[in-house]
Amino acid sequence: MGETTFVKDFNFMGSAFLRHKGIHPIPRRHQCRAPPMRAKIRIQMVLPSTYSAKITTDIPLYEAPGASFDQYLENKPRVFSAIFPDKRRSQQLNEDEWRIHMLPIEILFLTARPVVDMRLRCKSNGKEYPPGVPSRVSKVLELDITRWELQGLQDVGQPSHFSLGVKGALYPDRYGGRNRLKGLLEMKISVVVPPLLALIPDDALRSVSESVLKRLIENMKDKVDGSLLADYSRFRKERQKSLV
Repeated sequence: MGETTFVKDFNFMGSAFLRHKGIHPIPRRHQCRAPPMRAKIRIQMVLPSTYSAKITTDIPLYEAPGASFDQYLENKPRVFSAIFPDKRRSQQLNEDEWRIHMLPIEILFLTARPVVDMRLRCKSNGKEYPPGVPSRVSKVLELDITRWELQGLQDVGQPSHFSLGVKGALYPDRYGGRNRLKGLLEMKISVVVPPLLALIPDDALRSVSESVLKRLIENMKDKVDGSLLADYSRFRKERQKSLV
């Protein structure tokens, strides 16, 4: 007797015995089959870390007839050169944009050299002013970044995700009979931490990263408070001489 015949006979005798006892087997079409085992794959999404720093400026502004700060802001190439005087690290792309090779950013043992395209735009009459700028202000210079690139990192230190945001505004405020030069600047970085930095505690990494960002925007603030006002003073004298 073959193995197949034996199995069939055994199943027949088993079914006959169950029917004799009043137990009817479940038809095959109603039998439940256990679902096949499937391997579970868990994909863990790595969320980017965000670091930011912001700073404001508020200093006295001394204007002169025929040489208002509004007129000075209209000359965007001159304003840009006052804030970023190193011409070796910048080039003008069009009427509103410049490419800047920024100073290296060092975070622990990684060093990156950001290259950014910065846009300067003048806005007036309270239309589409950046957040925080009063609508009474006659003119505002808006600053933002339209493109960025990280250079100098090896493959092992290159983050899988990186974005850099810089937004700023500079404007004269003549409210209450006191002329003030006011400005605000915010820098924000969103990055998936590369493997070289993954073992560093989040608090320590955040403290170092935000300290680096703060130094960068403080350097820009110093340029506004010093170089920009000095250049506006020269502009004011030039205009006064031309009116004589």
